[in-house]
Formats: sequence, C-alpha cells, structure tokens
Amino acid sequence: MAGAIETPLVRTFWRAAPFVFVLFWSGGYSFAKLGLPHTEPLTMLTLRYGLAALLLAPFLLRRAARWPGTARHWAALALTGFLIQCVYFGLAYQAMKLGMNAGTTAIVMALQPILVAALSPLVTGRPGGGRLLWLGLALGFSGVLTVILSGDSLGPSPWGAAFLALAALLGITLATLFEKAHGMKTDPAVGGVVQYLVGFAILAPAAYLTETMRIDWTPDFILAIAYLVIANSIVSIGLYIALLQRGDATRISSLMYLVPPLALLLAWAILGEAITPFTLLGFALSVAGVWLVNRQTA
Repeated sequence: MAGAIETPLVRTFWRAAPFVFVLFWSGGYSFAKLGLPHTEPLTMLTLRYGLAALLLAPFLLRRAARWPGTARHWAALALTGFLIQCVYFGLAYQAMKLGMNAGTTAIVMALQPILVAALSPLVTGRPGGGRLLWLGLALGFSGVLTVILSGDSLGPSPWGAAFLALAALLGITLATLFEKAHGMKTDPAVGGVVQYLVGFAILAPAAYLTETMRIDWTPDFILAIAYLVIANSIVSIGLYIALLQRGDATRISSLMYLVPPLALLLAWAILGEAITPFTLLGFALSVAGVWLVNRQTA
C-alpha cells in the first residue's frame, strides 16, 4: 500500500513492475493476432476471461485478501471491469476483425497518455503538468509516429474499424481516470476476479448471439490463449491497476508510448518481421518521452 514502510525487496519489485507490465502488454497484440484466425473475437475474450477468473479464484482464499466493504467499491470494480474488459478489449478485437491490424490498434492506443494528461485536471481538480510533461508527451507521440512511418504498419483500416478502435481508446482512458478519481484500493485478486466475471457475463451472451463460438484448438491458438490469460489478463492488468493506485495516472499512462515500438520488436523476435532504423529511432524517442513524463510527475 502506498505510504506504508516497504522492504528493499518490495521497492525493487515496484521499480521493475512498470517494465514487466509494458513487456507483457506489448506481447498481447502479437499473440492476439496469432489466435484470432482460429476463433472469433468475443469468443476468444469469453474464454480468456473465464480461464483468468478460474486461475485467480484460489487466491481469494488467502487470509490477507481484502474485500470491498461498500456497495460503492463493488460498483467501482464492476465499472472498471466493464471499461477495460468489454469496451477496451472487446472493441479493439472487433476492430482487428474488421480489418485493422494489430500494429495499427497498438498505435491508436498510444494516444491514451495525451487524453489522460488533457483530462486529468477535470477529474482531479489540479492544474495540468508543466512544459516538461507536455514535452515528454510530444516526444513519446513523435516516437509512435516515427514507428508508423517506418514501414507498412497501418494495414487496411476501414472507417468502422477506426471508430471501434477510437471507442476502445476512450474505454481504457476512462478506466484510467476513474481508477484515480475514486481512490479506493482493491486487492489484486479480488479486483481481477470481479473484472473478469463482469467481462465474461457481458461478452458470453454477446458471443452466443453474434458468433458461431467455434474454436480450432491448434497449437498456435493454445499458445495464444495461454499468453493472453496469464501474461495479459492476470499479470499485466493486475500490475496496471496496482500501479495506477500507487502513482500518477499520466505517468503510468505514458508507459503506453513504449507499447507500439516494443510490440514491433517482439514481432521481430517472435515472428521474424523486419525492423528498420526508423523503428529503432521511434523506440528511442518513446523512451525519452516516458523518462521526461516520469521526471515531471515524480
């Protein structure tokens, strides 16, 4: 908990947590791309959320597990789950189904820090950051643009897919601002189970009504769903919420600038996709932007 005395091991963990989050989150786009040819988006998310809830459920038996004590806290958990699991992931996966490739989706989501920085004063009542913060945000976004221009990374992006991706961006932005606005601390296991049950309860009927729910259990799909459940749903989302509860929303959101360049690096390592010098330049600009935002908001 923020403000409590922390051991050196705990401090080391929280220093490493943002980098683990970015690494695992970035890989999610490639693994989603790996799995989607073998099923449909809502079906894939329904399976993902059901498995994640089952894997997290035993942690609810911990003696130290802290349960929400008010209806307001329970409602906040449910709303955050809806915004992240249904709006963000649901619409982003639908956008990829309509033709937007994973790289384009990651690039659109990199606009989140700009939105969080612009809207945070409306939520917190505090004035916006100084010039250094905006310089960092501008540097980070220039890194994203450099990556876009480094190759044919946009792919086909029909208007419907673009609208869905922008709506998904709004979902993760609102979830970020809402988590900071209500200020209530949530046990990671409790919060995760509630969020995934909300996602499952909403998307399972949607998948049943709109999709065939057929799954081809190929090795690629099994690898993809395993990564998405463990690395994305349990580790990444848990760290993201925990980091938001410990620190500044703009600073944490600025880490999203590292996602598109790092996603391309992971695609090179995993799938053998080419990387140009401009890609590496974009990654360096994104790193510089995140450093400036962290320095301003520390």
